[in-house]
Amino acid sequence: EVQLQASGGGLVQAGESLRLSCQVYGFTFHDYSIAWFRQAPGKKREGVSCMSSSDGSTYEADSVKGRFTFSRDRRRNTVYLQMNSLKPEDTAVYYCAAYASCNGPPLGWGQGTLVTVSS
Repeated sequence: EVQLQASGGGLVQAGESLRLSCQVYGFTFHDYSIAWFRQAPGKKREGVSCMSSSDGSTYEADSVKGRFTFSRDRRRNTVYLQMNSLKPEDTAVYYCAAYASCNGPPLGWGQGTLVTVSS
């Protein structure tokens, strides 16, 4: 069974940084692409970043490009989202999810972690 658990969220002020972690279970990075998406109250789900299972390439949404960095630790089966220069607009619940490809629908995801950025 594919399982993922995001953690590391919290309350920060605008301009500060956070690093989110996602522990994955039941698969390796060769099996599925892994992505971060977020959802703010009353808003649609928004893709943030994705790491391809084919070559490890990453893709970022325009809204976070230059501020967020996706990385992985193969030994620990963990991926990270380093979030710098946070803005109030980044406030949302962040989820990590598994995909067959970065352009496809999610195949599984875990409970999210809340990031709140105050102005």
